Amino acid sequence: MDQNDIQNKVIENYQRDENMMILVFAQWCVNNDLNPETLYEKAYPDQIHNPALKQSIELVVPKEESEHIPDQTVIGVLSLFGNDDLAFVVSEEVEKRSKKEK
Repeated sequence: MDQNDIQNKVIENYQRDENMMILVFAQWCVNNDLNPETLYEKAYPDQIHNPALKQSIELVVPKEESEHIPDQTVIGVLSLFGNDDLAFVVSEEVEKRSKKEK
């Protein structure tokens, strides 16, 4: 493999992993009766029409068919990819839910 092939492979892997992160976020939202587009817009108001988010939303399953996604997992995955604003919004939703459960 030459340098260009390696760079392309790294980019391809990152994009695949980023899409998985978005899918985890979207599925977590559905599992918690939240709208992923609404939360995303809170974090990134200038990026309302994110094609990767729309594609991921099409792939989510009903919460009854989904595995449980722990809150800390989605927050960690978002932070890992530098989506700290979105991780903060998710944290706020977790806190709201915790207060309701008390």
